[in-house]
Amino acid sequence: MEDTVRIGDKLISRKKIEQMVDLILELRARGLSQQEVAQRLGVDRSFVSRLEGLGEVRKGRRVGLVAFPVANKEEVEEVARSEGLDFVLVMTNEERWAFVRERSGIELFDGVMDYIRRARECDVVILVGSDQRVKLMASLLDREVIPIVVGRSPLLRDVHLDCENLRNTIRAVKD
Repeated sequence: MEDTVRIGDKLISRKKIEQMVDLILELRARGLSQQEVAQRLGVDRSFVSRLEGLGEVRKGRRVGLVAFPVANKEEVEEVARSEGLDFVLVMTNEERWAFVRERSGIELFDGVMDYIRRARECDVVILVGSDQRVKLMASLLDREVIPIVVGRSPLLRDVHLDCENLRNTIRAVKD
């Protein structure tokens, strides 16, 4: 029984501990507070806090990026990846219209709401878009927003984003 450890008269299951840790982290990632997780699973809130502290890789604000319509999508996504952003949504003009056209009403609503939920999980969101889209997205997020306006609404074609400026903005936000 290599999955167990004997400590005095107790037999401890490593697998059970692993499953409990996974469940705690999953519930926290879904947005439950430490207290809610502790109450649900019958553990102390301080245990949940200490568990998070043991596994913490980085402290700091969660940063997201929402950008459309972007001509140099791959380059923008590479900057976001290399800077370790927590949420990235970059679309070309064609992709954003396909997103709308290829979904039924409820699927479109659910898709948009999921993107909003994921962006709201971030502490700061860098928004790239037209003047009106940036304003609308900022009001929906109710988070700290760093706007990068790339033109007047409506933008009818892809806009090339200055990736060095984006990288500098990301780094300034993360510091």
